Amino acid sequence: MATPALPRFSMAVRIALATTLFGMVLIVVGLAVGYWSLSRQLDARAAAEMNGRRELVEHLLTEASSIQGLQSSRHRFTDVLIGHDDLYLALEDARTGTLIANYSGPAAEAAPVAGGAPSTAIAGHARPGRGTRVEAMKATLELSDGTPVRYYLSIDRHEDVKLLSGFVRASMLAVPVLLAVVALGAWLIARMALAPLLRFRRLAAAIGEKSLDQRVSEADLPAELAELAREFNAMLERIDRGYRRLQEFSADLAHELRTPIATVMGRGQVALSQRRTEAQLRDVLEGDIEELERLSRLIADMLFIAQAEHGPAALKLEPVDLHEEAGRVMDYLSVVAEEKGVRVVLQGNAQVDAERLLVQRAITNLMSNATRHARPNSTVRVDIAKDADGSRLHVANTGEAIAAEHLDRIFDRFYRVDASRTRLSGGTGLGLAIVRSIMEAHSGEVTAASDPATGTTVFTLFFPEQAHGAAAFEDRTAIKAPRKSPPAASSFATK
Repeated sequence: MATPALPRFSMAVRIALATTLFGMVLIVVGLAVGYWSLSRQLDARAAAEMNGRRELVEHLLTEASSIQGLQSSRHRFTDVLIGHDDLYLALEDARTGTLIANYSGPAAEAAPVAGGAPSTAIAGHARPGRGTRVEAMKATLELSDGTPVRYYLSIDRHEDVKLLSGFVRASMLAVPVLLAVVALGAWLIARMALAPLLRFRRLAAAIGEKSLDQRVSEADLPAELAELAREFNAMLERIDRGYRRLQEFSADLAHELRTPIATVMGRGQVALSQRRTEAQLRDVLEGDIEELERLSRLIADMLFIAQAEHGPAALKLEPVDLHEEAGRVMDYLSVVAEEKGVRVVLQGNAQVDAERLLVQRAITNLMSNATRHARPNSTVRVDIAKDADGSRLHVANTGEAIAAEHLDRIFDRFYRVDASRTRLSGGTGLGLAIVRSIMEAHSGEVTAASDPATGTTVFTLFFPEQAHGAAAFEDRTAIKAPRKSPPAASSFATK
């Protein structure tokens, strides 16, 4: 049996409930402290009042000469109680227990209460039938003639009890009202504080594939939400950039696939339009084979990039001598360099932990690109250096400079500064994308810089110190080659 879903409350309601609960605890604690403090103050006031009257009563008793004198000076004891309607006094003969004077009914009630208490100590009891609290004290003094007289002084606390009871009743009535006000105030404050979140909700609901350029305004946002808005806008920027590149990639891929397919279809249709000699048919087939090989290289490069970015297997790292690998590539490209009159210079040395075949391919692509686009009779320099951060391999040539607006995009798939020259040279436009994937697999990077004044372009492979590759490759048959024969170079997207 499915468990019923719990009700989902808004953040404003949750904040209001939490604030109300916290406020209730504070109010209850505050009322308890207030009740205790008020009760202590009332007790202290009653004790001070009784002690003050006690001193006056004892003074009058010490001045009386005999019991008859006490009865004749009754008015003097009555004067002591004037203005203190809650105080009562009773006098008795300590020898016989005979009541000498009683100045009120409650005073007689106080005698048995205070009788068991120590001298001058205050004892309390509730008056039967009235529910009020009476406190009393006693003491025994000798008159001038030596007659012992015991007095009972009591105070009726019913006004204090009424005050405390009224405080409790008022608190019981005020607490629910206060809690309701606190809850409403907390809810309104939370609603106002969370109002900017509605921007996020409305923006998220409005974003579609054609409106990824929308952003959340950071104006008038609190610091916490401003930071959230920046991160949200950064996420939208990454999604927008990736979506645009995906659109461009899809269009470029369709175009790249259409060109060789259209060429093969066109040549075949022309060949079938009339009778052809064996030599002519062979020429057609050879041209088709060239287009199919180009298409095969394109598919292989695409698979390589996809495997490099999303493959599950780890790299097979081993110590790789960059000078040795660059030297092999230089020998491999020597024929191309001689045809253009380009001189290749290699200097420096460094060793990195990497996958050898992938490093070969990255170096081959860079050096092939540099040789192809170098000016005739110029020099291609390959410099290798190592520092505390890691190892770097620089490939520099002198030729047509790359404009600054192209430097940030030349590593994108199918991006070409000069598309026609790359296609005529048989390239797929994926060379730099492959190099970037290889370097990211090794936790490194590839960068490019170009000087328009001199026409010098430098590509740099950076291998961080003790970097371990994170990307993976399942199918390596497309990139394996003999150790002395570097993998075929993919043309680059620089020219």
